[in-house]
Amino acid sequence: MSLDAAVAARLKETVGAKGFSEDPQEIAPHLVEWRGKYRGRSDLLLKPQSMAEVSRLLAICNETRTPIVPQGGNTGLVGGQIPFDGEVVLSTARMNRIRHLDPDGLSVIADAGVVLARLQQEADEANRYFPLSLASEGSCTIGGNVSTNAGGVNVLRYGSMRELVLGLQVVLADGRVLDSLRTLRKDNAGYDLKQLFIGAEGTLGIVTAAALKLFPKPLARATAFVAVPDVTSAISLLHRMQEATGGLVSAFELISRAGLDMVLAHIPQTRDPLVRPSPWYVLLEVESGAKLPLKDIAENRLAAAAERGCATDAVLADSDAQRANLWRLRESLSEAQKHEGGSIKHDISVPIAAIPEFLERGIAAAERLMPGIRPVPFGHLGDGNIHFNFSVPQDGDNAAFLARWDDLNRVVHDIVHDFGGSISAEHGIGVMKREEIRRYKGPAEIETMRALKRTLDPNNILNPGKVISL
Repeated sequence: MSLDAAVAARLKETVGAKGFSEDPQEIAPHLVEWRGKYRGRSDLLLKPQSMAEVSRLLAICNETRTPIVPQGGNTGLVGGQIPFDGEVVLSTARMNRIRHLDPDGLSVIADAGVVLARLQQEADEANRYFPLSLASEGSCTIGGNVSTNAGGVNVLRYGSMRELVLGLQVVLADGRVLDSLRTLRKDNAGYDLKQLFIGAEGTLGIVTAAALKLFPKPLARATAFVAVPDVTSAISLLHRMQEATGGLVSAFELISRAGLDMVLAHIPQTRDPLVRPSPWYVLLEVESGAKLPLKDIAENRLAAAAERGCATDAVLADSDAQRANLWRLRESLSEAQKHEGGSIKHDISVPIAAIPEFLERGIAAAERLMPGIRPVPFGHLGDGNIHFNFSVPQDGDNAAFLARWDDLNRVVHDIVHDFGGSISAEHGIGVMKREEIRRYKGPAEIETMRALKRTLDPNNILNPGKVISL
């Protein structure tokens, strides 16, 4: 599509000289996601500074049937933030105020463009804790986190973004403002409308601000990197650690030896924290807002696990620096895999007890489909979310490998479905899985999603072509 000049003039006038760009060089970074898998096109980047400007922009777009794609930090992995057909791009980057932080009320209200790491820091300086944590936290934004229902490493203890949102301010397709920016912990007055927009990827409205939960700042923490002989042993360790700490395990991350080898080979200043290699590892963390002897508890539980054969070696972080080094091994996995050539990624979840069998079946099926394929599974074992990734065979052809993306997806997703799992645990649907969900969701689910889209965005201007096809 090409943007009508008169419409473009109205949009630019709404945001003023600093609120838009037609410079191809400035627009270019907004047109490609970080892996380079998806590339789009657009001639106009809008940079509103307030909810009022977003409201006026959407009113114009709705009136003129002008499609628009909202974008936060552009860290998405399913193409949900990319303008594929020349749509206008709306960046929330200039909407970056932390409006109110209430330490006593354990809440914060932040604009959509606030970077996650900054919100974490502001909470920390107020002696409070915002637990959402993911590898892209230095660039992803609160609006994007809401719109994708971001998960990350602490979902086990604190829940995904859906559980952290108290209220939202959302601009609807026609420019009306749905303002439920409340910090109430209990509100049973009718439908919980904010839930419609969490995880909707900007297809039902544009989030302009969010009221979020805060927690007491952890005063005690124990972090351990543990070698385990198999995934079944890792799950046993998870349950026993939860029992020993009264449910204080905040993160429980699975890492394969193949993944660790990639990190050690490609990420500077990393080293193997253990002496001998193991087929699997767990990075676990327990934390409390009270001064509990968590390191002693963790050490005792790990010793007991070693006696039972559920753990073969472990190291407990003795300092913040050592903790950061252990987490760097986990958080660098995606970056390290890029250095190994083409990769096909799956963001799936299955019941925790089913993960060992799923991994066995999934890896075997992938190897039958593409002999020599290199499995690199890792992720949030504690909540059942595995990033079931595969790298191109050693010395294989990247293009030929990536051409089988859909074939491998079908094999993996069918197995996920057999286990009653989800083909998208935390990355969303975007354009990548838009057609796939029609295979795995029931007709009533699909039609209800379409009905919501038609009701809230009858002219299909909001992020068209993403999540659900009309």
